Amino acid sequence: MSQFNQKNDISLSIHRPRLALTMGDPAGIGPEVILKALANPELSKNFNVTVVGSRDLLLEIYTKVLVNGNLVPLANPESLSIIDVPLKEQLKSQIVMGVGNAASGAASFAYMEWAIAHTNLGEFDAIVTAPIAKSAWKAAGYDYPGQTELLAEKTGTHKFGMLFAARSPHTNWTLRCLLATTHISLCQVPQVLSTELIAQKLDLLVDCLEKDFGIESGKIAIAGLNPHSGEQGQLGTEEKEWLIPWLEQERQKRPNWQLDGPIPPDTMWVKPGRAWYGGDDATKATADAYLALYHDQGLIPVKLMAFDRAVNTTIGLPFIRTSPDHGTAFDIAGKGIADATSMKAAIELAAELASVRLQRRMQTGA
Repeated sequence: MSQFNQKNDISLSIHRPRLALTMGDPAGIGPEVILKALANPELSKNFNVTVVGSRDLLLEIYTKVLVNGNLVPLANPESLSIIDVPLKEQLKSQIVMGVGNAASGAASFAYMEWAIAHTNLGEFDAIVTAPIAKSAWKAAGYDYPGQTELLAEKTGTHKFGMLFAARSPHTNWTLRCLLATTHISLCQVPQVLSTELIAQKLDLLVDCLEKDFGIESGKIAIAGLNPHSGEQGQLGTEEKEWLIPWLEQERQKRPNWQLDGPIPPDTMWVKPGRAWYGGDDATKATADAYLALYHDQGLIPVKLMAFDRAVNTTIGLPFIRTSPDHGTAFDIAGKGIADATSMKAAIELAAELASVRLQRRMQTGA
């Protein structure tokens, strides 16, 4: 059963979404967690998955992980559907397990470009991306803040967001967190934030909750920017000058939604933490989604609660994109100890959301 939206499980048996699963940086743990996630044939019984990467590198990693005494089942690359993205042999020879460099960055960028191009052509319904190293992309000459921004550029998407979802193994409560700003420095956050930007993010969030998660009314918690949400202008003026007036307008526009905020950032995550780990009726006081104003404000609590379970999904794209909520972990690459829980969750969520979109398309004829 899907861990994110039980009401949509039936759609997985009606449609078989086509997933492109990129290898990520081949020097990191991406290939290993892919092989671990795909080891159980039950995982992909309701969808088709194609690994986009380098067949020989995947075989090499498979052998290396087995030699290192891995005790977790692995999918044999020979049994998988793999798109072998062409790479120059000289480049391949420079890829070293556990070392992110220009060669590994060029490889992971090539995998992403191929997956995006062919998904744009309608050959896939969703992309699941294994982690890349931004420094390796930059060393290879690709100056993007992350995979999200590349996806937006290649699809011509101007309004998009990074939503993180995870289901608690303790209480079955689902955490959803959208970031208003993403890969920018902290000093840029107050300059970039505006009523136009945050309204755009709220639109994306509500649309995603309604269309992908089946939540047509509910509660959204919105964080303040400053300590104590500015404390009436004593600790910062952004809340008083524009965030609070904007929220009042949004409440009038969205009668189906309870918009709580601006909530002091240091207390906003107390209720989600209780809901995640358990407590007396802890989940009743939580929101259906949380809107954080900058990267660490949202991702520190998300990773604290759900580091091995959270899924990053890019909302606003013409297709579904998900990714595990962890990095390349070069220090443990090839050792057979990488945890594939988040990768498995990313694959499951991509299949579920893509199936919902396919079903809606068939119903509407669009």
